[in-house]
Amino acid sequence: MDVPAPQTIVAAAGQAGLDESIRAAPNHSAVFLIWPSGGAPYLGRTCMLRRRLLRMLGAREGPSRFLNLRAVVTRVEYWPTASTLEAALHSYVLARRHFPGNYRDVVNLRMPPYVKLILSNRFPRTQVTARLAAGPALYFGPFRNRGNAEQFESQFLDQFQIRRCPEDLEPSPEHPGCIYGEMNMCLRPCQQVVGVEEYRSEVQRVAEFLSSGGHSLVESIAAARDRLSEEMDFEEAARQHKRYERVQQLLRLRDGLAGDIDRLNGVAVTASPETEAVELWFMLEGCWLPPRRLRFTPVEGKTVSLDRRLRELAAQLEPARTAVRHRQDHLAILARWFYSSWRDGEWLPFENTDAIPYRKLVNAIHRVATAAAADAPRRNGQK
Repeated sequence: MDVPAPQTIVAAAGQAGLDESIRAAPNHSAVFLIWPSGGAPYLGRTCMLRRRLLRMLGAREGPSRFLNLRAVVTRVEYWPTASTLEAALHSYVLARRHFPGNYRDVVNLRMPPYVKLILSNRFPRTQVTARLAAGPALYFGPFRNRGNAEQFESQFLDQFQIRRCPEDLEPSPEHPGCIYGEMNMCLRPCQQVVGVEEYRSEVQRVAEFLSSGGHSLVESIAAARDRLSEEMDFEEAARQHKRYERVQQLLRLRDGLAGDIDRLNGVAVTASPETEAVELWFMLEGCWLPPRRLRFTPVEGKTVSLDRRLRELAAQLEPARTAVRHRQDHLAILARWFYSSWRDGEWLPFENTDAIPYRKLVNAIHRVATAAAADAPRRNGQK
């Protein structure tokens, strides 16, 4: 990802004309850089650009508790934004460019938690973590907070028999085992009750459960219940039905974005700085793609249906290849925006680009465009 060139550069030769240049700047939401005569720039976000710049660069008499960079500023660059997601992504890209060593601290980017299935271990297990690594693993998330991730991990493990102990196992018949083995909730590889291959088959069931968002287990239980009913084994069918209900309740514990991050695909629809347009922020396999601006004006004097334009746009999408660290950043930005109380715009998930629900997407674009038109005076700093 990258940001467009700044629309305006407010230059200050000495300080002559600085206040006039700032007053000519728009008073709407923006991400900005204040460049001093030496050293790194100041990166900021604001919902009222002109007022913020006047406070930081305006002439003052006497001391003040507010930061003022008037004495050192050489120029100001800014990028108008129309949504919190756009501002977050622009800030992230600029922070990585100008503060490569501590860009996460600059933009206050906190990593969300995941349930990780550690496949590199001889006897795989799960753990809750906020860090993605390059080793063999399956990550299920991102969750809203660590408490939700731990609750989901604990309850979904009740449906399987893989180990919960964090130790590196040295299987032995003399191993003391644990309470989960005594309760028949673990295959007890530590005591050599099962071998590596048998244990791995249970791990495969766990991986299928997480990859499918729980559907693999739900479908297998439903199939067993129906078969038992046909065989008139109603007592066992009733037990399977209760298990089916428990799994359905478990799946309701998932947060809105939680899933296999390798299959985390969707599009965020937000307002655009340009009138009669919206921004489409596609994410494929957990990585943001460059935004697509969808304008509502006729193209070359011809009107093309929105559905057709979206299909043509989707045909051009390809997953981005990025480092694990940066992919983790992308997911963190999505989680912070999606789970926030101040989320603007809409998020529409899909399985893959061949399964984009275009009717729902068209409706989402209409709602966002209508809300943006009504909110335009406020965003532009007007009453």
